[in-house]
Amino acid sequence: MSTPRVVSLVPSLTEAVAVSAPGALIAATDWCTHPAGLDVARVGGTKNPAVDRIAELAPDLVIANEEENRQPDLDALRAAGLDVLVTHVRTLPRAFAELDRVLTACGVRSQPGWLDAAEAAWEAPPRFPEPRTAVVPIWRRPWMVLGRDTFAGDLLARLGVRNSYADHSERYPRVPLDELRAARPELVVLPDEPYRFTADDGPEAFPGLPCALVGGRHLTWYGPSLAEAPHVLGRALREVRV
Repeated sequence: MSTPRVVSLVPSLTEAVAVSAPGALIAATDWCTHPAGLDVARVGGTKNPAVDRIAELAPDLVIANEEENRQPDLDALRAAGLDVLVTHVRTLPRAFAELDRVLTACGVRSQPGWLDAAEAAWEAPPRFPEPRTAVVPIWRRPWMVLGRDTFAGDLLARLGVRNSYADHSERYPRVPLDELRAARPELVVLPDEPYRFTADDGPEAFPGLPCALVGGRHLTWYGPSLAEAPHVLGRALREVRV
């Protein structure tokens, strides 16, 4: 069976396919930064892919995600006659299942070693002895946080971090900064994507509260980074700033 020609519109899936099915990936988004030195055609962003350009490439498969990609773009790709595989990832077990589905569709016949390592790493991840309540901003101007039913929230729960807004009616609610402060969480988790929180941009908004700066790739990506994520995140969650 020949290797399918694949376009990926999801950075984490781009990395997973690139390292597991060499030669399959022919194009990816401008935001697909891993693996380093990835040499494929670029087809715009996750929210504004160049549909016409993708159609011109005539891939056998386009891989996408229901959260990262917009439905009108996926509809347009299908209308152009392309096969579009859309993943749905809101928990770690679902991520593993969807990775298997994607890699199988890309011609991978056996589970890659990094996926074995990722599953093993999350069997007994390092946890806080007692759960810590946390708010997890993902944007500012306006402030937005992790709410219910998110992949990142599931990973944090497995590390002993309880999301203060896990029961919110929205998945990514806008919450005024005063309300976030008033919640008096035991921890503020600040990832570097989608908003790039840094030591100089984020912690100052939460005076007196412990802030942990974490890598978005380890918190929100489902791919090879999952193998090291529990230990990298666990260490970052303990290196707090006040």
